Amino acid sequence: MGKSTNRTLNELLVKLFNNVMDTEERAVITKEFEDITNNDMHIIEAIGIEEPRRMSDIAKRLDVTMGTLTTNMNSLEDKGYIVRERSKTDKRVVLVVLTPKGKKAFYHHRDFHKNMIKAIVKDLDEDEMKVMIKCLLNLNEFFGKYEKE
Repeated sequence: MGKSTNRTLNELLVKLFNNVMDTEERAVITKEFEDITNNDMHIIEAIGIEEPRRMSDIAKRLDVTMGTLTTNMNSLEDKGYIVRERSKTDKRVVLVVLTPKGKKAFYHHRDFHKNMIKAIVKDLDEDEMKVMIKCLLNLNEFFGKYEKE
């Protein structure tokens, strides 16, 4: 690979990384959801809509401590996005569920990601998709090496 190709890839990746969070925040944190942060939206996403989720599972999924998650959950609960309750079978376990307001935020965030994926793959054929997925897996593996340090 030539120097100009490397330079182009580097510039593109730097620009993408700088733009992703800013763009997501502008798109997702609308007037309706101005009382929460982009980080809160990712917590809502980690909770999901399927069934009540254990606090410990959410913390693990987000790779945060229970203390950090508890602080964020307090805020989301105060704002009406989640409800926490003790498990009926094991009182030590705290379960979290999204309220209707939380589910609305979840779907709003999910739709942004769906639209982003559509924009990324709109002109790709199946072989190009496989190459893109391979590149993203390689990039994720690269970042994973730094996570462990």
